[in-house]
Amino acid sequence: MTSSSDEEPVVPLTPEEEAAWRALSRAVVVIPRVLDADLLESQGLNGTEYSVLMNLSEAPGRSLRMSELAGYVSITVSGVSRVVERLSRRGLVERVRAESDGRGQIAKLTPAGLERLEEAWPTHLAGVRRHVMDHLRGIDLAAFAEAVSRIARTEPGPPVRRTLRAPH
Repeated sequence: MTSSSDEEPVVPLTPEEEAAWRALSRAVVVIPRVLDADLLESQGLNGTEYSVLMNLSEAPGRSLRMSELAGYVSITVSGVSRVVERLSRRGLVERVRAESDGRGQIAKLTPAGLERLEEAWPTHLAGVRRHVMDHLRGIDLAAFAEAVSRIARTEPGPPVRRTLRAPH
């Protein structure tokens, strides 16, 4: 059996590998949902809004180009635009033109946005501890972090378009 993209043999997963893969694939779906639910219920912020505030708080000048912010938050530029617009209506972020070229848009954290992030942070931290870290007790966290970081460094490249495959 070979893969069509690189013609290397496909090696089936062992039962242990299959279990690890299925657990990881489920976790990457469940973790954002449960953290999002905690933040929404307690703070009225969703996970993406929290991530925008957090990334802006850590950036020099507490501001980022919209395209950079989209990359940090792992959503499209149009998606981050909508989130920034919502946060802007609440006075948490402001949108300004980039001084360097006048065309780009910059998202800048307001003092109210920083205060809101500081209010939401304990809820987020408690959720991360309860939904993730408590389940990782007893494992080598450094090795786990390194392995997951290697996975996260994989560049997906441009979007792949679905193609119709001819029957064999």
